[in-house]
Amino acid sequence: MESLSGAAAPYDDEAYRFLLEALERTRQHLGRRGHVSGRELLDGIEELGGERYGPMAALVFAEWGVRDGSDFGKIVYELIDRGVLFRREEDSLEDFLGGRSYRAIFEDDYFSPNRR
Repeated sequence: MESLSGAAAPYDDEAYRFLLEALERTRQHLGRRGHVSGRELLDGIEELGGERYGPMAALVFAEWGVRDGSDFGKIVYELIDRGVLFRREEDSLEDFLGGRSYRAIFEDDYFSPNRR
């Protein structure tokens, strides 16, 4: 497969592939073909990451250079800049900020009875 990251990208190609897969899956779960909000995408990333990698998801993401949702947001906006993805006027990189770290989500809370 062709490299999805730019030459100087701080993220591993696998992070880009995973994000695009999570986007498609999120669209399917929401029953949409088009736009997904940043929050919806982050929820889909957490769901797919938990299913695929379990409590190791934070470690896998860290190997890709991803620590939290803001990193996936940067990947989204890089793909927008390159014409791979598109945005709406109301979309913003800030939609991906302020979330919990993936370490907290997958390691600290993974076995919590209140986990989604």
